Amino acid sequence: MRPPIGDFDTATPARDCLDELTAPVADAVRDWQGAVPADRILYVDTDPRWADTAVFVEHYGRDLLECSANCVVVAGKRAGMTTLAACVVLSTTRVDVNGAVRRQLGARKASFAPMETATGETGMEYGGITPVGLPTGWPVLVDAAVVDLPYVLLGSGRRRGKLLVPGKALAELPGAVVREGLGVA
Repeated sequence: MRPPIGDFDTATPARDCLDELTAPVADAVRDWQGAVPADRILYVDTDPRWADTAVFVEHYGRDLLECSANCVVVAGKRAGMTTLAACVVLSTTRVDVNGAVRRQLGARKASFAPMETATGETGMEYGGITPVGLPTGWPVLVDAAVVDLPYVLLGSGRRRGKLLVPGKALAELPGAVVREGLGVA
């Protein structure tokens, strides 16, 4: 079944494109055990110059904005301890870092993780971070609106390429917590 979005006739099951993915993402796709079949996780080759969401939708089609999501790494701090987590929200919203994220992590303070931390800890490229293949034990906070989409367009771990993932598959990721209001306008 092909996703009903965009002009992605070249969408291929991600398991057939493991060489195009970073090692942690390739491992997660290869070992996928969710109720959503692995062959519904698709890979689309895209130009890395257009990886950032605003530029991507301008180039590939504004209709893709409604099914695109961003994955960002945040750092929650409390009593000298730092917890890294990923947050997945619709691209039309922003992550409520100081409200929903901070409360969910039980942190006194929360902020976006520095780029070096985000890329170093995930093994992914900045601008391509995805919730698929994150380090074991990380909380993966997913806005409920993302889970409700038939397919979500996300990073693939690299700036080149995107993953098309059924929204409900994101709720099956290790450490996933689905939250209303994680993304705010």
